[in-house]
Amino acid sequence: MKKLYISLLTAFSIIQISAQEKSYFLSSPSLSPDGNTAYFAYDGDIWKVDSNGGNASRITALDGEEINPRISPDGKWLAFSSNQYGNYDVYVMPVEGGTIKQLTFHTGKDEIENWGWDSKTLYFTSNRNNNFGSFKTTIEGKTPQKLFNNYFNNTSGLAETPAGEYLFTNSSEAANQTHRKRYKGENNPDILGYNPQSSAFKQYTNYEGKDFNPSVDKNGVIYFISDENNNEYNLYQIENGKKIPLTQFDSSIKKPSVSANGSKVIFEKDYQLYMYDVATKSTKALNVSLNTNKTLEKEQNFGVENNISYYDVSPDGKKMAFVSRGVLFVSDIEGKFTQQISNGKERVMEVKWLKDNRTLLFNQTDKGYQNWFSIAADAKGQPKQLTHDLRNNRSITLNHDLSKAVYLSGRDEVRIMDLKSFNSTTIVKDEIWAFQNSRPSFSPNSEYVLFSAKRNFELDIFIYNIKKKQTINLTNTGVSEEDPFWSPNGKYIYFSSDRTNPSYPLGMQKSNIYRMALDWFDEPYKSEKFDKLFIEEKKGKKFSDTAKDDKDKKDEGKEKKKEKEPVIKELKVNPENTLERIELVTDRYGYQDDPIVFADDKKEILLFNSNQDNGKKQLFKKVFTDFEPAKSEKVFDKEASNITRIEKNLFALIEGNIYKMTLEALKPEKINIQYTFDKDLASEFIQMYDEAWTGVEENFYDENFHGINWKAKKEQYAKYLPYVNNRNDLRILLNDLLGELNSSHTGFSSSGKEETRYLNYFTNETGIIFKTDQPYTVESIVRKSPAFRTDVDIKPGDQLIAVNGKKIDSSENRESYFTSPKKQDELILTFSRNGKNVTTKVHPIANTDLKGLLYDDWIFNNRQRVNKLSDNRIAYSYMKNMTTDELDRFLLDMVEQENRKDAVILDLRYNTGGNVHDKVLNFLAQKPYLQWKYREGKMTTQPNFAPAGKPVVLLINEASLSDAELTAAGFKALKLGKIIGQDTYRWIIFTSGKSLVDGSYYRLPSWGTYTLDGQNLEKTGVKPDIYIKNTFIDRQKDNDPQLERAVQEILKDLKK
Repeated sequence: MKKLYISLLTAFSIIQISAQEKSYFLSSPSLSPDGNTAYFAYDGDIWKVDSNGGNASRITALDGEEINPRISPDGKWLAFSSNQYGNYDVYVMPVEGGTIKQLTFHTGKDEIENWGWDSKTLYFTSNRNNNFGSFKTTIEGKTPQKLFNNYFNNTSGLAETPAGEYLFTNSSEAANQTHRKRYKGENNPDILGYNPQSSAFKQYTNYEGKDFNPSVDKNGVIYFISDENNNEYNLYQIENGKKIPLTQFDSSIKKPSVSANGSKVIFEKDYQLYMYDVATKSTKALNVSLNTNKTLEKEQNFGVENNISYYDVSPDGKKMAFVSRGVLFVSDIEGKFTQQISNGKERVMEVKWLKDNRTLLFNQTDKGYQNWFSIAADAKGQPKQLTHDLRNNRSITLNHDLSKAVYLSGRDEVRIMDLKSFNSTTIVKDEIWAFQNSRPSFSPNSEYVLFSAKRNFELDIFIYNIKKKQTINLTNTGVSEEDPFWSPNGKYIYFSSDRTNPSYPLGMQKSNIYRMALDWFDEPYKSEKFDKLFIEEKKGKKFSDTAKDDKDKKDEGKEKKKEKEPVIKELKVNPENTLERIELVTDRYGYQDDPIVFADDKKEILLFNSNQDNGKKQLFKKVFTDFEPAKSEKVFDKEASNITRIEKNLFALIEGNIYKMTLEALKPEKINIQYTFDKDLASEFIQMYDEAWTGVEENFYDENFHGINWKAKKEQYAKYLPYVNNRNDLRILLNDLLGELNSSHTGFSSSGKEETRYLNYFTNETGIIFKTDQPYTVESIVRKSPAFRTDVDIKPGDQLIAVNGKKIDSSENRESYFTSPKKQDELILTFSRNGKNVTTKVHPIANTDLKGLLYDDWIFNNRQRVNKLSDNRIAYSYMKNMTTDELDRFLLDMVEQENRKDAVILDLRYNTGGNVHDKVLNFLAQKPYLQWKYREGKMTTQPNFAPAGKPVVLLINEASLSDAELTAAGFKALKLGKIIGQDTYRWIIFTSGKSLVDGSYYRLPSWGTYTLDGQNLEKTGVKPDIYIKNTFIDRQKDNDPQLERAVQEILKDLKK
């Protein structure tokens, strides 16, 4: 990766790695045809070195990331992919140096795979038409051609044999899940072969694990990766139709590539280059010396503005402590004078001021785990570690007099910390979960601790009597009550809830604010209020001295300044029939959450976030006073969090900044903190690695980690951290670590400003499908696309001759005419039709939108096939995923079709999951239970839709994953019908994730799914009742045996 300018000073920071010091993160290697020179990618550029090792030289220096260097069989050309314009395109240049030529221009991700043996054809994988597929282009840069039919012929890793056969794999496990080790299942990749001339198909391997990454020499010998022998990726070849292992490493290899002459195979292992000598059958690591620029160790400057994640205000109201990018700071209350407190090597998350106004209590990672520390707020001392737990300590709240703190620890503990001794005591062990928590707190008189714990996935509200050591579940409802907050008067607990729907698996869809009275408290009486008027008057007669009255008025202002929330000496808690004392306190329209309550004189002020005004989450208030109706009012046009009170002032965190407002006016004003600080990415990456490992250690659904030693894996990969030279290296390292779990739903994603691309391009899609062999002649129009519109005059056979007035050169890549620095509002297209020119306009769309329409076309054709085969008797519905949008699409399909047809096919093939399985199954499980009719009208069943009273078939295949598998398992358990197709993916763990200090994100597969007899669906998947496999050739020829069998089974059942 290169910046636009390299200063002389920067040049001096470039370090030569000696031959004795190993080089790491050398990737995607290949060899010259004679095997004498190795090419590889490192630090975003293409390099070459002698195949025996030695000093490497840099070949490319584009402003972007260059990957996959490939040398033509004649040894004259170097091809590679680069994302210098935002997405990966294919480029070519002479091996000896010279002009670099861009061959592809599409906004899709084009990754070069291999050359054709004619040294003129280049094969690449692209996601421009579907998830991924195989394409070819020419060295002249002509329009690429798609090699295979069908939206779901997702192929990758294509290599051409000398005989012209295509070798490839047809699975995401080979395309984008190669880091996942030891997968066994129906979606395993095998080495497949297809001859484009004869249409002959051959399956070279048939192993339940992973065979992928074929590479072939001039003699037709095929080399590839397999994990068959020891569950690690090793080098294999096919000899006389059999798999032959060539290596037996106990750590996996990546990306093997054979030289054209067949003498050597180069590959990655342990982030180094290794060479396999075919003649001697020996392997050695290459010692490669190269120049590396250690930029990660250089400090970068960051600003705290818009980037504050936590804060607290000192009890005296004069100082603030806050956290930005994991660093702890202290400033005056106006944010003018700021001092950095922590060194930034570890991540600080929360901070609290102690009673002395001089000491801070904060949690900070230690080897990935959050522990408690204290430090002098004037930055003149060293931090003192107070806990040494291998669990995350978090969500801290202090009591009224700042003598105690309550916090959560790990998955199962609520603890109290004494703020004099800093000793912690566990008061509750329960199913707390290690994330997605409500914050615990104290009652106003510190008699109780208020906390939440899980019951059947849902949060219940508990109180713990500190003196009696007793716990009471106040809710126990089967739905979640979240974010509980004890009112200052001690009478109520406020919380947010959707009281009629559980929050799992779909999430809390509509929450409102409720409060629970802790006893049967009565409302005040107006008559008593009236009587007090005269009691006060009698008292007033004792003080008729006017001087005394004047003194009282002068002191009134002082007293107001000292005013604090009242301290409750005794709380009344009636644990019986608590649910009967719950009342709704906010409006039903919109949703509300994050309740927090303050007392002001005789008023109780509820603050909460809500979208009830315009659909956007904003800060609202509701004021409760005796004898006055309360109403919701907007306070601010943004949502707020971490609201705290100091005397008559409130503070809040809003969009990464601290705001201040008076309790009386409630008008937030931003505290401008214009402070910057320095931090290096090298230490930040180490901290992120530790924290991500720890998050998985604490939350992974299987305590046995799928049989691997997770602690040992941390050490195995951590030894490469000193060699991480850029963010991409970290992505590779952490995803490889996560891949050791052989788990679905893992992943680490990260981006930084240092990777920003200055140039980005957009392909303006029209929906026109051009002929493969005539790239400017219209073949068809995609349904519902811009070119499909009624007034757009484009017909099959039209020849494109100009775009926006620019004449077409038919020898050029067609994509270049449709790709621009930004999306065009409209395109003017000119075609030749029967000797005449026809000009028309279209409104282009993004490539992602076009791919969605191509997917819709596939669905449309399936429905047409079902209608034809069944004579319109069967309703067909397809779900792309299990999101609420697709749930709506399914329900609309049922509304439009189910009640007028005799049977239902629900197609979940290639479904990518979500969390609406319960709603889909509940709909499908509906049976007719009675009939009704109007006088002389037609008898109609109830409910209106009752698919369970008809034949229903569920279609699944090897790419049905996640919630689609859960739906299939439920369908089978409920005996709703037949399941036809192939075993599902074995990709089903419910997941969430966490953000790291720089905004990077890692997924946490935390909830396993099991059949009623205890089978782990991640390991077993769901088997069909009738096994039918759709092969690559079926898809290529537009056959669908699975769908056809579904229709046959239903028609057979309808005859019974």
